Parts: sequence; structure tokens; C-alpha cells
Amino acid sequence: MLTVKDVVLRLLLSLLLSSIIGLDRESINKPAGLRTHVLVSLASTLIMLLTFYLNGLYGSHEFTDRLAAQVISGVGFLGAGTILRRDKGGVTGLTTAASLWAVAAIGLTVGAGFYFGAILTTILVIIILIAFQRLGSFFAKRRRGHITNISVISIDKPGQIGKIGQVLGEYNVNINSINIEHRDERLINIEMEVSFKELDKKYEVIKNLASIEDILEVSQYK
Repeated sequence: MLTVKDVVLRLLLSLLLSSIIGLDRESINKPAGLRTHVLVSLASTLIMLLTFYLNGLYGSHEFTDRLAAQVISGVGFLGAGTILRRDKGGVTGLTTAASLWAVAAIGLTVGAGFYFGAILTTILVIIILIAFQRLGSFFAKRRRGHITNISVISIDKPGQIGKIGQVLGEYNVNINSINIEHRDERLINIEMEVSFKELDKKYEVIKNLASIEDILEVSQYK
């Protein structure tokens, strides 16, 4: 039979372990942050404690499997709410959904009293979220190339964007995004995020952009 000390210890440990994972998600502004992860884990722990209470009350073990399975299913629907599809077709939130599922499992594990498994899993989840994210960013950067923001001030006339694109194409520079604003009746400001395959060509590209007729200024910005 569970004692008050067991209940307090398991709930507090569940709070601690889930907050470690939740803080990582909170630090990068994910839709499910610290509070969500802690609540999921605490609820999962409480449900596991409830199963032990009911099993002891009725002298049966049927509640453990049934309630734990419902927790995993329910968290699946909660995780689906964090997954977003962007306009460009990309999908975000998968990692956060997986982390919610992980803290639910950690909560159940703490509730069952398997502390070593819960603590080790928390450590591994943090390693995956932090170290693997940095590794993924490294390879993503290698694929995209060196990203630079370039601002171009030009006289507003037809064909200027095409000329800029031609120069960038000659150096195999990709345009990730572009924003055009009219400064007045005759000038436009073109801001671009571009990716260089060869970073040492950057200043040569900027020099050639500045040499285009009716382009008044080319500069980098953060």
C-alpha cells in the first residue's frame, strides 16, 4: 500500500524531471512549454498512483493496464495539437509532440516507482533535444550553405529584380526570401536572405550587384 511519503516523493520527482524537459521547449518558444510538460507528467503520475490505489481497494490488477493505456492514447491527441503545417508545406511541432509523449511515459514510470528508468530516460531525452538539435542545425546549415542578408537600394524600374537574380545565379547563390519596399516614388529597397555555397565569393557578388545600372547601394545587414 502506498504511503503519503510515497505519493509526495513520486509527484515531486515527476514535477522535477518533466520541468527539465519543459524548460528546453520553453527556451525555444515551442507551443507546449514548461507548464504543459509538467502538467502532463504530473497527471500521468497521479493516474498511475490512482491505479495502485484502486488495485489495492478492489484487490485487482486490471486498473493498471487500462488506465495507463488511456494516458498514452490521450497524450497522443494532445501532442497532435502542437503539430503545425506551415504555408510552405513544412511541418513543425513533431519534436514537441514526441517530448510530451515522453514526459507522459516518465510520469507513469515515476508513478510506478521505477525511479532509475525515469531519471535515465529524462537524461537521454535532454541529450536528444539539445545535442541532437545542434547536430541537426549543423547539417542543415551545410545543406543550405552560408546565409547572408543583403539590402539593395535601386531606382524603381522594370527588370531590376531580374538583373539581380541573374548575378546571383551566376555565382550559384540561392534566394531564400525577398522583401521589396518602396522608399519613395523613384526608389525601392530590396532585402534578401541568400545562401552562398562558397562564402569567399560573397564580396565579389556584392561588388557585381553594386555595378548593376541604377542600383545605388548594396549592403549586408543582420
